[in-house]
Amino acid sequence: MTMVRDDFEARLVFLNARLREDEKAALALKPGKNTEVEGLRARALADVKMKRRLLEWVREPQEKVGDWGDTFWGDVAARAITQQWMRARQPVFEEIFQAYADHPDFAPGWKLAVVEEEPDTRARAHMV
Repeated sequence: MTMVRDDFEARLVFLNARLREDEKAALALKPGKNTEVEGLRARALADVKMKRRLLEWVREPQEKVGDWGDTFWGDVAARAITQQWMRARQPVFEEIFQAYADHPDFAPGWKLAVVEEEPDTRARAHMV
């Protein structure tokens, strides 16, 4: 499944809004003398920071390739390279994004179909 750019941008806006909500909720935790709450708050804030860094990494191909579009072939090459990089990075985006599938603003069309993977019996056969 490859994302259409408009869909990706809409999903990115949704995801960034969820990260702001997560960050706000974490900052609202007042640990006081409770070290467990302090640890939870720190982990939640680190989680938001990590997700933002991963999203930067996912978007990096678009930003690095940029616009080669002064020529037909430059535009074709830029699109091909960006699509290849994005295809490799899309699973990271999907894992972060799908974690928010229970949010009321999550569009029904964004839900991925769950495909059960068959166990790899070859690996077990070699281990015996």
